[in-house]
Amino acid sequence: MVQQRRVGLGKGLGALIPTGPVVEAASPPSGSAASGSPADEGPKPVAGAYFLEIPVAAIIPNPRQPRDIFDEDALRELADSIREVGLLQPIVVRAVGQGRYELIMGERRWRASQLLEMTEIPAIVRGTQDDEMLREALIENLQREQLNALEEAAAYRQLLDDFGATHEQLAQRVGRSRSHITNTLRLLNLPGNVQTRVAAGTISAGHARALLPLSDPAAQEHLASRIVAEGLSVRTVEEIVSMGEATAAPAPRPRRAKDAPEPVLAHLAHRLSDHFETRVKVDLGRHKGRIVVEFATMDDLERIIGAMAPQAANAFDGTDD
Repeated sequence: MVQQRRVGLGKGLGALIPTGPVVEAASPPSGSAASGSPADEGPKPVAGAYFLEIPVAAIIPNPRQPRDIFDEDALRELADSIREVGLLQPIVVRAVGQGRYELIMGERRWRASQLLEMTEIPAIVRGTQDDEMLREALIENLQREQLNALEEAAAYRQLLDDFGATHEQLAQRVGRSRSHITNTLRLLNLPGNVQTRVAAGTISAGHARALLPLSDPAAQEHLASRIVAEGLSVRTVEEIVSMGEATAAPAPRPRRAKDAPEPVLAHLAHRLSDHFETRVKVDLGRHKGRIVVEFATMDDLERIIGAMAPQAANAFDGTDD
C-alpha cells in the first residue's frame, strides 16, 4: 500500500520561498534587516530557488555525497517521525533535465521517504550555485513569514544542518534571542503526538516549552493531554513541572483474580445445589459471605422457598395471616 505524506503540520523552509520557478530573480538580500513590518511585507522571492512537490522516484542521489553509509536504525526512526508528524524540512535539489532532480541536501529525509513509500516529497529546487545567497535569503524571509512554532523550529533546524548557519547568525538576522532559537529547536525533541498538538494549535508553543524540562516522554504526553482537557495555563504547567507533580498516566490497575473457592465452600455449594435442585453459589469475601440460589420461574421460586422454609411459602398462596 502506498504511503501518502502527511500534510498540514508544517512547511519549514517551504513556507519561505515561491512555489514555482522565479521568472525574474530578486535582488540579493542585504545584510541588514528589511525596514517596515516584516510580518506585513510577507516573504520575498528567493533568487534562483523555488518550492516544489517532486516525485520521489524522480530524484537521484548526489554522486559527490561524502557520506556513503547510512545507519538503518536511525533511518527507521526518522521514517517513524515523518509518519507521525509529516516531513517538516524539505530537501534541496537541482534540476538536471528530463524531469529529473539531483539531491543537494537532505539525503536522509529522501531515503526515509522511500522507506515510507511516499510518492512525492517537498523540495527546494535551487538554480543558483551560491549557497550563501540562498541561505541569507531564507533567513531574511524567516523574519518576514508567520510560521507556527513547529514550522519555525523546522526552518531553524534546516538552516543549521543544510546551510551551515549558526545560532548566533539566526538570532541576529531574525531579531530573536539565541535562547529563543535554542528553545524553539528543542520543540522538535517532543513526542510526536505532542508536536501534533502544537502544530494543530490545541496547545501553544509556551505550553510546549513548559513541557521540555520533563525527561519522560510519557509524562510529557500525559501533561499535554491535561492541558487540553483542563485548559491549564502556561504558568500552571510550569508550576506542575517545577513541583515534580507531572507524571505519566497511571497504568490501569489489573483486575484482581478471584481467589479459588475453598474446597469446603465448593462442597457445600454442590450439596445445596443437589438439595434444592438448582444452581447454588457460596461466596466468602474478606468481611462477609453470601449464598446465591438461582430460580427459573415463580413456581420454581415457590418450590425452593417451600424446601427452605415451608412457613415462608404461605406468602405465595395468600394463607399468611
